[in-house]
Amino acid sequence: MNEGLDVTRRNVLASGGAAAALAAVPGAEGRPVMAKAGAPPTMPVSLTVNGKRRDLTLDTRTTLLDALREHLHLTGTKKGCDHGQCGACTVIVNGERINSCLSLAVMHQGDKVTTIEGLGTPDKLHPMQAAFVKHDGYQCGYCTPGQICSAVAVLDEIKAGIPSHVQADLLDRPGLTTIEMRERMSGNICRCGAYSNIAEAMAEVAGAKA
Repeated sequence: MNEGLDVTRRNVLASGGAAAALAAVPGAEGRPVMAKAGAPPTMPVSLTVNGKRRDLTLDTRTTLLDALREHLHLTGTKKGCDHGQCGACTVIVNGERINSCLSLAVMHQGDKVTTIEGLGTPDKLHPMQAAFVKHDGYQCGYCTPGQICSAVAVLDEIKAGIPSHVQADLLDRPGLTTIEMRERMSGNICRCGAYSNIAEAMAEVAGAKA
């Protein structure tokens, strides 16, 4: 070992901490100076959100949920489990419902995204929103945006003839029955337990009996 070279665990940790602090020292414009190698990769992405084109440059790891909430400030879409298990983040993409927490924003270049804000407004509610209000299809309301987006898409799925697990024959055309709607909505969790009221709201919009 070279004379005068004091290599100890304490010195190594101290020098590492100093290097990390130096890397984040604000530059001339008051922004942190980050090493090029450590900068996250970004990509431009264009989405049509609620009928309006939105152009973003995002970290490639950004989920569609975070792009909507943190970058576009559309906070109606909720972050629940962040693991695709509760359905609170459900949005409609190109006419189909998805869990936005499980999908990267950059995967949706050019896609049409509809969030709860795009379905209706307080002055002009979507029929499903109005039905949820009428039938008390919510309590705390946290899951409600995802429930409503999913409910709207579910009725479209049934009309399109997309089969479900409760059909005896997958080649048969699905009906607008309570069991069909409940099965298709099973991925949307309501911790308050408003399931019966949600089914009634959907049935009214579908023109069926709950």
